[in-house]
Amino acid sequence: MTASTFTLRNEDGIGIITMDVPGERMNTLRASFVDEIQALLAEVTADSSIRGLVLCSGKPDSFIAGADVRMLDECTSAGQAEALARAGQEIFHRLEALEIPLIAAIHGPCLGGGLELALACHGRVCSDDDQTRLGLPEVQLGLLPGSGGTQRLPRLVGPIRALDMMLTGKPLRPAQALKAGLVDDMVPRSILLQTAVELVRQGKPIRSRKKDLKTLALEANPLGRKLVFYKALSTLRHKTRGKYPAPERLLEVVRTGYEQGMEKGLDAEAQAFGELVMSPESAALRQLFFATTEMKKETRWQGEEPNALARIGVLGGGLMGGGIAFVTSTRAGLPVRIKDISHKGINQAMASAHGLLAPKLHKKQLRASEMQQQLARITSTLDYRGFERVDLVVEAVFEDLEVKRQMVAEVEANCPAHTLFATNTSSLPIHQIADGAARPEQLVGLHYFSPVNKMPLVEIIPHAVTSPATVATALKLARAQGKTPIVVQDKAGFYVNRILAPYLNEAARLLLEGEPIEAIDQALVDYGFPVGPLTLLDEVGIDVAAKISPVLVRELGERFTAPEVFDKLLNDNRHGKKNGRGFYRHDKKGKKGKHKPVDDSLYPLLGIKPQHRLPAQELAERCVLMMLNEAARTLDEGVIASARDGDIGAVFGIGFPPFSGGPFFFMHQQGIGSVVDKMNECARKYGERFGPCEPLRRMAESRESYY
Repeated sequence: MTASTFTLRNEDGIGIITMDVPGERMNTLRASFVDEIQALLAEVTADSSIRGLVLCSGKPDSFIAGADVRMLDECTSAGQAEALARAGQEIFHRLEALEIPLIAAIHGPCLGGGLELALACHGRVCSDDDQTRLGLPEVQLGLLPGSGGTQRLPRLVGPIRALDMMLTGKPLRPAQALKAGLVDDMVPRSILLQTAVELVRQGKPIRSRKKDLKTLALEANPLGRKLVFYKALSTLRHKTRGKYPAPERLLEVVRTGYEQGMEKGLDAEAQAFGELVMSPESAALRQLFFATTEMKKETRWQGEEPNALARIGVLGGGLMGGGIAFVTSTRAGLPVRIKDISHKGINQAMASAHGLLAPKLHKKQLRASEMQQQLARITSTLDYRGFERVDLVVEAVFEDLEVKRQMVAEVEANCPAHTLFATNTSSLPIHQIADGAARPEQLVGLHYFSPVNKMPLVEIIPHAVTSPATVATALKLARAQGKTPIVVQDKAGFYVNRILAPYLNEAARLLLEGEPIEAIDQALVDYGFPVGPLTLLDEVGIDVAAKISPVLVRELGERFTAPEVFDKLLNDNRHGKKNGRGFYRHDKKGKKGKHKPVDDSLYPLLGIKPQHRLPAQELAERCVLMMLNEAARTLDEGVIASARDGDIGAVFGIGFPPFSGGPFFFMHQQGIGSVVDKMNECARKYGERFGPCEPLRRMAESRESYY
């Protein structure tokens, strides 16, 4: 039988089912496939010569990347979404109920619905290729597996491993999948299909999972299982703070299946899936997913293709320069040459790269040969030798305008005429750095966030004469480095720092009003931010924040004037974590080493007596409303091209709560009118700085929205 997606061929009594969605780079599951699979199963049943089946992918680099998430947007009720889940459950049940063995041959991503399909097979074999990943990441979209995954995975690998996989959404590498018992064998890709066929000829696999004493104690008796679920729930509530409903629902569903049987578990799974699809949290997380997916497809900029990139240069071996070199080598796979003025900076960069790779080697996520290869791609120099071959140079030196201009001149003198210059700056205007450049059209801002190996966002900032090809090439490099880039205008603070400044300033004002440091930070963490604003200031550097503030005031107006907190802290030599003195004591560990204690000597320095007066929600809203107001201004001014870019920048750059979808999607869900009303209320209570900007007032009056 030949279908649009599935083909079946009989090879000496073994049916090879190949899935290949036409016109797509990766396979995804769709509701329309149910009829095709049913027709395929009917043909298999009718052919008595078929003694077993192998399911494989026709795509060169993937198995099945999951279900097509866009079909969920067509659901207008929880009942419709639940029906989708039940349809998936039924078709996978039919696969599992086949009398002949069915083995999945997995190469590349096998995620979400793809893994649920593989779990419904009687056995699985995967390639040992680094592209191969097996996981159930639905929780990252505010959902849970809806086609039997919550029931089959715990029965296969045990509840402890299954809960870890599903609650984090992190996929397993091939060796991890084999060790967990998720797959029956791991082989080179060249013999994957052959191995799967041999497994089919042996009949349905009979497996028994090896358990150590701890696992036996926790899983083999009701009391132990109760402890597993209790501990998981406790950990969840600490992490999610009640803002993400999917993980707790997932835990309930898994527990239902364990205590009441698979049938009850599947019922609970379908019902929970339907309800979560309609939740505002899932809608926001799916919006972010679609936005980032669409951005990855945008390879051109203003119609121009990017230049070829074969070698990259980095100026500066410090924290930022070393991080940029690391992601260039390990993720982009490009040779990178670091130039620094001393061996100290170069040694620091190399030591940092080794330190980041060593744990992966220890965990067997990386082979020793692969680690050496990645490190070998990073070379260094104290002069410009080797720079005669680089295609793009990323400058990551001091935040000093004259120093950066000097770097431009040196690169233009020592590199080929086609070499692009990308400056990593958080505050200096790009057009000022380009002033005097011989080839200003080849200069662009490339603002990374620290630590570079972890933070996913990059701001790309063209100035007035930057060529589209230069922007396209910067986008290409950032994506190759594993980053999510947004293009922003060359205005003070760019986008992320501009919306962050009023947020941090308001936190400082709350402190001057007498609110305790830990109360302010805790309120914003409970609201959904990864860290509180004062903790963030300590991490970034109080001195760094203080440098940005005057630039914003000069370019954008008095509303960016920082409270006197910062001057007093700097006069007392408090720079934050970097020198061990800030809002917190960085020379001492907090409870269990997780939290630094507040430095109480700061209160008399500021002339305040801390007392928690305002509700946590009000503390958080005051900071967030200031950020929302400024975000609206940036979009209206064209600093960002779209609400989509603004949402991605805020979530990936400063940790704006992902379950809200970003500042613009949040305002869309809340209603612009409601946000404006809250701003007006705060303006009456706390001052004119909360007054809604003209774009928001206009949108509220005309009942417009961002989405």
